[in-house]
Amino acid sequence: TAELEYESVLCVKSDVNVYRIPPRTSNRGYRASDWKLDHPDWTGRLRVTSKGKTAYIKLEDKVSGELFAQAPIDQYPGIAVETVTDSSRYFVIRIQNGTGRSAFIGIGFMDRGDAFDFNVSLQDHFKWVKQETEISKESQEADTRPKLDLGFKEGQTIKLNIGNMTTKKGGAAKPRVSGSGGLSLLPPPPGGKIAVPPIPPTSSTAIANHVTPPPVLKSSNMNSSDILLDLGTPVPVSKAPATTDLWGDFSTASSAVPNQAPQQSNWVQF
Repeated sequence: TAELEYESVLCVKSDVNVYRIPPRTSNRGYRASDWKLDHPDWTGRLRVTSKGKTAYIKLEDKVSGELFAQAPIDQYPGIAVETVTDSSRYFVIRIQNGTGRSAFIGIGFMDRGDAFDFNVSLQDHFKWVKQETEISKESQEADTRPKLDLGFKEGQTIKLNIGNMTTKKGGAAKPRVSGSGGLSLLPPPPGGKIAVPPIPPTSSTAIANHVTPPPVLKSSNMNSSDILLDLGTPVPVSKAPATTDLWGDFSTASSAVPNQAPQQSNWVQF
């Protein structure tokens, strides 16, 4: 499993100073003021990587990338990485070689922001390790618990009570519009128009629309030339009293015309 895990880079800082530190004489912690800060023992590049749940602090050469020292970290904060008591830019790390020998050295950053990034990268990694451990622990506990058999047995049925559900046939009733006088009227159809009743004409309009009846011929035995002469002479029409009936004059005119002989087909009867 360890061979299948890949290595990821968490943080890279191009400038880091390495110091030889004196052994700690008390339990109060390390102090950076006890180191020779103006004369670092080594200067190079720092990379923080992770492989699985273990993080690694690697000190490498800036140009060639050759590994100078490496510090594996199993937990943070812990004995593998400690902060000093008098500064936030310096740390004490425990380096190890391939044979298992270890030593404590001091590292420091010139920029306070680089020290902050280094600290946060380790915190984020081990926060993720803690979450993964809790998730795997919960999954193992779930596997050991007895599983509930919620499946249906052979011949077992289930009945569902949906409740009082009323079904309506047809569409919903159209809303009624309450008109004046308490009458309920149906709304007009969509897109329809209400026809307005026509207004009856006044007496002056009826007189203006009066149609003059056709002229009456003098005699039924007159020839065609007399008919043409009579067309130019208007026949006096007796003035009828004004009436509100628009069609009364037509009935009077038809009764006043005597029976006429059939006319020739070459002329139009007026």
